[in-house]
Amino acid sequence: MPVRIVTDSTCDLPAETIARYGIRVVPLYINVAKHGFLDGIDLTREEFYQKLPTFPVHPTTAVPSPHKFRVMYDALADEGATEVLSIHISVALSAVVDVARVAAQETRSVPVTVFDSRQLSLGTGFLVETAANLAAAGRAIGEIVAALDEQIQRSHVFAALDTLEFLRRSGRMNRLIASFGTLLKLKPILTMYDGKPGTERVRTRERAVHRLLEMLHDVGALERVAIVHTHAPDRVAELRAQAARWLPSDEILAADITPVIGAHLGPGMVGFAVIGSRRTNL
Repeated sequence: MPVRIVTDSTCDLPAETIARYGIRVVPLYINVAKHGFLDGIDLTREEFYQKLPTFPVHPTTAVPSPHKFRVMYDALADEGATEVLSIHISVALSAVVDVARVAAQETRSVPVTVFDSRQLSLGTGFLVETAANLAAAGRAIGEIVAALDEQIQRSHVFAALDTLEFLRRSGRMNRLIASFGTLLKLKPILTMYDGKPGTERVRTRERAVHRLLEMLHDVGALERVAIVHTHAPDRVAELRAQAARWLPSDEILAADITPVIGAHLGPGMVGFAVIGSRRTNL
């Protein structure tokens, strides 16, 4: 396989998919007080979300150094890669793409193309899987990138937070607004489309679920769909049941999203990562 795919630990792809295609994953860092953890390696997602409400200091996250990416790119060159496509979380949300680009410029062993997924979680993960599948079929980098650009236009992630508290703790939200929102029982809905994060606010959990179902319906016919959540299996089951009329009959993936993102969102978040079907001209 001359083209090899690299991504980061925010992609939320299942381990079996990563292994099947030989995808390489660069882990981000989660820092809790004086302790640093490699995302997906040193700390399980279940353990992280169980402990998150009780951490004495709110966790912070960090991006790997360019050296970490260069080591990965060089290792793939040693394995026979003729080109590397490095696909990462949206530059609107993280500095991963910027660091990977520095590493790509410094890499001499193999040409590296860094691609901004303009998505997060399985919005990125589905792009990575598409790229890996095309690479396995022998497609060139240019063809793969064109396919990813087209898929991005059909990719959406939208999710409802259960609380504003963790946005406040992470410094992503003004404390006064967070307190006011808690009093009003506001439930933020976060959206991501084509590199543009968005927000909505509704008053109750029931209304938040209703709004998620509206968004799912508005996408129309679905090529891929997954439920994304922050360690909320009960809410996943509820959402799956309420969305059943729009979901495929076969089993769909439910992914506990990376703590690198979940640290800012808190436990209890639930939503969808979807790819709309290609539209055909009649």
